[in-house]
Amino acid sequence: MNGGDERRGSRRRGGGTGGARHGGERPAASFDRSFGVLAELAHRGATVSAAVHDLDSGEELFAVDERVALPIAQVGALLLLVEVAAQLEEGRLSPLTSVPRHGPVGDDVLPGASGLWPYLRRDAFSVVDAATLVGALRDSSAINALVARIGLDAVRARAEQLGLRRTALLDTARPERGPDDAPDLAVGSAHELADLWARLVRGEVVDPAVSDRVLGWASLSRDLSLAASAFGLDPGSHRRRDHDLQLVHMTGAAVGVRSESGVLRGPRRGVAWAVTVTFDDRTLGHRLQVLDAYRVIGSELLEHVH
Repeated sequence: MNGGDERRGSRRRGGGTGGARHGGERPAASFDRSFGVLAELAHRGATVSAAVHDLDSGEELFAVDERVALPIAQVGALLLLVEVAAQLEEGRLSPLTSVPRHGPVGDDVLPGASGLWPYLRRDAFSVVDAATLVGALRDSSAINALVARIGLDAVRARAEQLGLRRTALLDTARPERGPDDAPDLAVGSAHELADLWARLVRGEVVDPAVSDRVLGWASLSRDLSLAASAFGLDPGSHRRRDHDLQLVHMTGAAVGVRSESGVLRGPRRGVAWAVTVTFDDRTLGHRLQVLDAYRVIGSELLEHVH
């Protein structure tokens, strides 16, 4: 769904002006507000893509242009974590292997860099500590350190092995992108991301041990600013169930990009979801509209599982 940019959005099967569906038709009543806020963003010129899958049945509960590949920022590091976990389980990588920091430090860090490592005194971390920084803080320096050790080719090969065709980690994290750089850190489709999270929960991403490692790192995510803002969880401590809710997710942010995907378990059921919005970030008002829409989506996710 988009505001006229046919390069990124499309009116997909199901017809009409939306393209959301439940059982091939309109979205389920419980996701009507989500459809409405995404349609409003599209009307204002944003490009949106969303998918919600039931964790137990695999049913697609809600979808809007879910197969369109959009920039997903640091959410693409999920693929990096999968490859790191796979190499650890295969014995090709030691948990205590040291990876050095890449990029500027402290006051030299350019605006847009994410995470904590650029402001710490340590020049190197173990592989597992760097992966923890990625999961918890989508740390730019940790992403780059792991990419330097693992290699983008290995990450891409693993993604292809997993059957991902529209989701890829394209580059290292960069506060600024020049004409010779990849246009985005990563791209992905909501359908593939939601499906990947569901497969992680089922232990099907490489094997159960790899899946568990990745879920463990992602369960530390401190960013509850998007759909997860509606869940009422403590940003600093939500690994255990809280009011019968369990959240594992990752977020991505760049200028004009907000992306989130993950899994939410409640007392009644669980969902895997992915939502990406690209938008004109020229004013704070535009950004706040996107954040407000994410909170509405989060509220309906919560209602569905609780």
